[in-house]
Amino acid sequence: MTHPSVPYAGIATRAVALAVDAALANAIVLTGGGVLALVGSLVGDMQLDTLGKVVAAAAWVVVVGTYFVLFWSTTGQTPGMRLMHVEVRTALGARVGVPRAIVRVVGLGLAIIPLFLGFVPVFLDSRRRGLHDFLAATVVCYADLETHDEVVAVIGATELVPEEVVGQAVSLPTPRPSA
Repeated sequence: MTHPSVPYAGIATRAVALAVDAALANAIVLTGGGVLALVGSLVGDMQLDTLGKVVAAAAWVVVVGTYFVLFWSTTGQTPGMRLMHVEVRTALGARVGVPRAIVRVVGLGLAIIPLFLGFVPVFLDSRRRGLHDFLAATVVCYADLETHDEVVAVIGATELVPEEVVGQAVSLPTPRPSA
């Protein structure tokens, strides 16, 4: 398999992954809501008042937020990201923990709200980071199994080397056995 010229995922790849994830997360919410509506219709005539609508909206936020936080903090990629062969990492190449994933999902909401303007920095940043990536100090990189270690090495090196070297192959010294 060929090596990507830049280890960071671009806007099209990320947009497709986000669309798949949004569809899956909303399918989960709609399925849960449908089951609750069915149970409610069997019990009696149930209608949502204002408080019920607020609770339903809050439940949507919790379920969708949990979807992203759970996947980012456990596997580093959501099902949509897996489909597109990308993963989220810290700026130094480590796995994303729960606190950072929570900051990232809040940042994702902030990036989407103003007509997706929080994604404009992806076009301008050398590491293709959006608002949510800046807030959580994360990057989205290609998760090719053959080049995974090299990509992590390049990501980790980006914080330590000048910008003109970023994206080039990095050879790490091999540890010598102790005597």
